[in-house]
Amino acid sequence: MRRFDYSFLKSGMLPANFVNLAAGISALKTMAGVRKSEFAKIFTELEAVARVQSVKSSNAIEGIVTSDERIAAIVNQNSAPLDHNEAEIAGYRDALNAIHLGFEHIDFRERDILRLHEMMMSAAGYEFGGQYKTADNVILEVGADGGRRVRFRPVPAADTPKAMEQLELAYIAARDDAGVNQLLLIPCVILDFLCIHPFRDGNGRMSRLLSLLLLYKNGYDAGKYVSFEEQINNYKAYYYESLRLSSVGWETNENDYFPFIENFLSTLYMCYKELDKRFAVVNGARVTKKARVEATVLNSLTPISKSEICEILPDVSPTTVEAVLGAMVRSGSVKRIGTSRAARYIKA
Repeated sequence: MRRFDYSFLKSGMLPANFVNLAAGISALKTMAGVRKSEFAKIFTELEAVARVQSVKSSNAIEGIVTSDERIAAIVNQNSAPLDHNEAEIAGYRDALNAIHLGFEHIDFRERDILRLHEMMMSAAGYEFGGQYKTADNVILEVGADGGRRVRFRPVPAADTPKAMEQLELAYIAARDDAGVNQLLLIPCVILDFLCIHPFRDGNGRMSRLLSLLLLYKNGYDAGKYVSFEEQINNYKAYYYESLRLSSVGWETNENDYFPFIENFLSTLYMCYKELDKRFAVVNGARVTKKARVEATVLNSLTPISKSEICEILPDVSPTTVEAVLGAMVRSGSVKRIGTSRAARYIKA
């Protein structure tokens, strides 16, 4: 049986580019958070566009397509599905809406995963929605000559419920471990979900829904405003290659998560960069450095140091960071823990 163990994420030997990507994402996330609180109307408009793109792209990756006009009509619920593809698209819309509107009440647990799958599959009339596979499945690869070969053998159907239970428990343990970076944990869990391949159909789409769910629950909501699924579709050759590389040796606990982690972080970074660009086009307003430092401290769930803030906001000088922190302490909005270089700051 495959073992699910994410303790390696606590190692100090993680690649430097992961740290750089995570820092870049955090800086852009902070800026987006400030803007969202000040320009809610703009973000509402961006969300409406992203929903259409997400539904279109996630289904297109699986070869489920219709016209852009019909996609928009289905997503905005201005028309009922007219054929099987459109019913599949409507199902993804329903599951995506459930995550957008209620992610706080949905978790990475069996009952929620099965409910999302049932929601996604029910519009097309599938009777196996919300149920694990009952027959073994394989992931095939088609060569240049048209020949097929088995690229990966997922967990057998008989072992799937147990594997999903172990995955859920391993995720909970790592989620509750303060030493594990949640942004690095999420792609590991998604890779393992894909390798289990728990459903007869819809595994790829479910993996993207679960990616958004876990990102939203950890405060990374760029996918609401710039389609995460569209970024995957735009660079799907890189996505599939990272999935292939990270699944080699998975059955024997010898796989390397790093290619998939890097692709996942790069995709999220592109979402935040695109959000930054789209906001600039729509509004053109600049968020002050002072506001970004304030948001970084106030949004931190744990005490944060001046040096950590400087890493997150590399374009803000240490002098500016220190001045803003001093003003926040004097105003009572944050409290200082410790003194001198060991000082850390947390929302009061």
